[in-house]
Amino acid sequence: METVLRSASKEVVIGGGRPFCVIGERINPTGRKTFQEQLRHGDLSSVEADVARQVAGGAMVLDVNMGAPLADEVELMKRAVRLIQSLTDLPLCIDSSVIEALEAGLENYDGKALVNSVTAEDDRLAAILPLVKRHRAAVIVLPNDETEIPEEPRRRLELVGRLVDVATGRFGIPVEDIVVDPLAMPIGADTTLVNRTLETIQLVHEQFGLNMTLGASNVSFGMPDRAAIGAAFLPMAMTLGLTSAIMDARSPELVRAVRAADLLLDHDPWGATWIAAHRAKANAEGP
Repeated sequence: METVLRSASKEVVIGGGRPFCVIGERINPTGRKTFQEQLRHGDLSSVEADVARQVAGGAMVLDVNMGAPLADEVELMKRAVRLIQSLTDLPLCIDSSVIEALEAGLENYDGKALVNSVTAEDDRLAAILPLVKRHRAAVIVLPNDETEIPEEPRRRLELVGRLVDVATGRFGIPVEDIVVDPLAMPIGADTTLVNRTLETIQLVHEQFGLNMTLGASNVSFGMPDRAAIGAAFLPMAMTLGLTSAIMDARSPELVRAVRAADLLLDHDPWGATWIAAHRAKANAEGP
């Protein structure tokens, strides 16, 4: 199963035999007080630096979220998508819980975007999936509904089945354009939670063969030395079927971990990408 994303001039393919897709998480005001204040004043000046650092770090897709409290998210999304497209040719992931902001992002995007995200709630499916279909986008689906965020992996699997049935059957979205988020929960809250996420990844991979992504930072939330936790978690998840993650592309430790896993899982033929990255790093550091 391969999920194809495009900008005006670049294509990125997410798939099991492909290099792990690094989706840069940084263009998001969550936890960034200064950026939130800037957005409230319509100031997108930090976006250029965020784009540059993530591209330099190895991002393949950029997540774009403008959800700052008291800000005009719809107008900001429209402007941000236009600005980012002028700065990079990477495909974008349009990220919002506000339907109008998703629509603004998709309408101003030149290419095939990834939409983040839709849950198994009937009203959300009815509002978001027609937008996905109209703009020929791909979509991240989350296996939770009106009543619960399921703890049990097999209940999550049931909801994935429902999401796939509704998206493909009722809205005509190609199955390869459905990307599952298996729900990464913070290990700091309960050390059994990551095992449930890993089991969900394995079940989805075995039963549906769909591409998957998750918020990698969620796993280490509340814990010290978060990059080390993420660098251990992501290769584990990759062996079970995870094919992308929304993650900190500025973190060399995280990016090196997934690129090393690509090499070991034979997603980097002859180690060409690994060797090229090593040579580029050596040349940048000098003699």
